[in-house]
Amino acid sequence: MTIWILALVMLGSCMALGHKLGAIRAAISFFGIILSELLAAPLSGLIKPLVPHLGVQNPVWLWVLPPAIMFALLLIIFKTVGQIVHHKIYVHYKHYTTDAQMGWWERMNHRLGLCVGTLNGLIYTVLLCSLIYTFSYWSTQIATSEEESASIRLLNRAGHDLEATGMTRVARAVEPISLPPDYFKMADLAGLLSQNPKLDDRLADYPAFVTVSQRNDFQELGRDANFQNTWQNHGRLGDLLGTDSARGIWMNREKAATLWTMVATNLDDLSAYLQTGTSAKFDEPVLGRWHFNVVSTLAMVSQSRPTFSSKDMQALRAIWTPAYAQTVLLASADGSLFLKNFPRFKQQQGNQPAFDAVAYTGQWTGAGGNYEINLTSSDDKKSGTGRANNARLTLKFDGDMMIFDR
Repeated sequence: MTIWILALVMLGSCMALGHKLGAIRAAISFFGIILSELLAAPLSGLIKPLVPHLGVQNPVWLWVLPPAIMFALLLIIFKTVGQIVHHKIYVHYKHYTTDAQMGWWERMNHRLGLCVGTLNGLIYTVLLCSLIYTFSYWSTQIATSEEESASIRLLNRAGHDLEATGMTRVARAVEPISLPPDYFKMADLAGLLSQNPKLDDRLADYPAFVTVSQRNDFQELGRDANFQNTWQNHGRLGDLLGTDSARGIWMNREKAATLWTMVATNLDDLSAYLQTGTSAKFDEPVLGRWHFNVVSTLAMVSQSRPTFSSKDMQALRAIWTPAYAQTVLLASADGSLFLKNFPRFKQQQGNQPAFDAVAYTGQWTGAGGNYEINLTSSDDKKSGTGRANNARLTLKFDGDMMIFDR
């Protein structure tokens, strides 16, 4: 319904305006609309650097406003030319022809203007449908809460009506050339994550994202209770992006551009990974998240120590089980390693913990399941070798062996 209302309003208003302005101004506006739409995106680079100086920092508006402003400026130029041409012809008929000829010309000018105005209304309708399709393709997937703002709910309604009327085919045929590559695939990915919030852990473990996910700003996002609550409960998009931790990322143009590039570079593989849990692009066995396996590591320790009794095994297991419960190793596609919550045992005093959780960072090198491992903490270094298959990773550091499971 909203699309038909939009079409009727645009056609009716443009027909009336065309009748009032006349065929000359309406015709020049007709070509102006078409050329302005084609040239707005290529020429928007001329004014894009100026937009931030107007106080605009939102990255969405920084992308939308330059071509919109350029379209308006170009259209004003064409309308000005139309006014000049119309005035010259009007002066000719008013001062150099008879009153009858003047009347004939005005009648023909207005009636043809009504017809050309109909074409202008049709073009405006198509362009507006294209804009609705471009933005509602995102909003209908990621902003589905009934508590969304009236503008987003109206956009979603228009997007659904666009699909129901079949105008999506027309809108897609004239989609703005300023759209980034893979724009619609990005929207599908955002929709997949939005409708399946439990996938955020899998997203963080994607081999190309491991290093980024360990940065402080992204760690703060994961610890933000308001963001996580809104995310898990499909809350309002404004509440989700309005948290301080989220704004610190998406309002920072460098961070936002870095993330967009990382996702775009791995888009197809990332989408498949989120759905299947496996990556065809990053198939090195060491990549991913590994959890310390207490039982298997103790078994290897007992094999290397013939005098290690079952009683010793039980005592050590009682200590290791809580100590290594949160120990994980993350291997990134860029060769980075992160060993988190690794226990450093100490002499227990009173109710104090018997160990400190230490974080190591480092690098892995190698291929085919055999690797050189180097890890560093604030006051310690570990160097050794690793061997990985699809389900198990075995590390050896100076005679000590640690086993991790995927």
